[in-house]
Amino acid sequence: MPTLQSLAARFPNDFLFGVATAAYQIEGAAKKDGRGPSIWDAFSKMPGRVYKQHSGDIACDHYHLWESDLDLIKSLGVDAYRFSIAWPRILPDGRGPVNERGLDFYDRLIDGMVARGLKVYPTLYHWDLPLTLAADGGWTARSTAEAFAEYTDIVVRRLGDRMDALATINEPWCICHLSHLYGIHAPGEKSREAFAAAVHTLNLAHGLSVQAARAAQPDLPLGTVLNAYSIYPASNAPEDMAASERAFRFHNDIFMSPIFNGVYHDDILENFGSMMPIESGDLAIINQPLDWWGLNYYTPWRISEDLASETGYPKAVANPPKDDVPITDIGWEVDEDGLSDLLKALYQRYDLPPVYVTENGACYNEEPESGVVRDTRRTDYLEKHLAACADALTADIPLKGYFLWSLMDNFEWAEGYKMRFGIVHVDYSTQVRTLKNSGKWYRDLVGAHRADRP
Repeated sequence: MPTLQSLAARFPNDFLFGVATAAYQIEGAAKKDGRGPSIWDAFSKMPGRVYKQHSGDIACDHYHLWESDLDLIKSLGVDAYRFSIAWPRILPDGRGPVNERGLDFYDRLIDGMVARGLKVYPTLYHWDLPLTLAADGGWTARSTAEAFAEYTDIVVRRLGDRMDALATINEPWCICHLSHLYGIHAPGEKSREAFAAAVHTLNLAHGLSVQAARAAQPDLPLGTVLNAYSIYPASNAPEDMAASERAFRFHNDIFMSPIFNGVYHDDILENFGSMMPIESGDLAIINQPLDWWGLNYYTPWRISEDLASETGYPKAVANPPKDDVPITDIGWEVDEDGLSDLLKALYQRYDLPPVYVTENGACYNEEPESGVVRDTRRTDYLEKHLAACADALTADIPLKGYFLWSLMDNFEWAEGYKMRFGIVHVDYSTQVRTLKNSGKWYRDLVGAHRADRP
């Protein structure tokens, strides 16, 4: 493996290193200072939905510990912090009266970042839809896209002057596929009709949000965050190769084509178009010019044809990792080449603006021993994936930065607090933070990179 210094030297001087979190996963204070309930507040309390009915009620109590958490981020030497703004804190019912105390919290948080010299990279939506909007259909209803644009306007007018870049939506795949088709995430639907409607509503919400943000602050760099999958055929058989292409369209192109090309692929329209609430002019709204985009990457998929699939198109299935390949504690295959291969493939297929890796990291569940968390597997994962980022740069991919997921252990959605992705260990009973050895390695890498700057 490369030395810290040699790896750091592979990144240009202006390359951005950061860490990432999301509001519902760390903030807690679910009923504090006027915050309204979200779909995850409700979903997590339903038996059988989340591991042991864990919830974000307290989480990492970042709402109260934000100052020491920002000091922790600063101590890592990173350039930037990617976080999300909780829609229910700003608009408890999704629309209507603004909760000024919610805006005040993010005022303080952003001012604290600026005071510490941290660049500000917020995301407007990371899955915590105000529960009231679910009564109107949630992401299956066009009105939610319109409400999201109103929320965007409020946030940007109040906070946008201190943002370095703004993302609209984090991982529409999870919001549509996991949440409305597979039933794994809130609101837990298993419906092709709901899925198709949510896909178009999310894409439209992104476009309307970009328009609203640009109207409020024209010079704010705007983007979105996609968890496009690195998809490989499981074999060289023609049927698996064809299935992998269909899987690419269904999981990746269903968002990327409308956002970057202003169209849906014919396959998507043929299979889902009649269920998508598409109106005249929608695709022009979705296809807003972007200043950047974010890619979240964790693991690749090996795709086989699945003609028996009950969900219909794409008639493809992702195979479980083989016994001889490394996996993380959440069961995901480790393959750093998937990251560099995916970046190169996406830039071949689409005319894309510059990119940030907005999430990348690994779940390993080591606990402290004598005050030390020896998570060598996470360090190895990060080292390999950062080398893959450097490989992408060598291939002329316009990669501008890397945000490690995650700053700290947190509420891992349907997995509750069972799975740990952080470079900082959190004792949820005491809220004590312990920097893991992987965090020390990342701090040293960033330090070596900074030492190389003129």
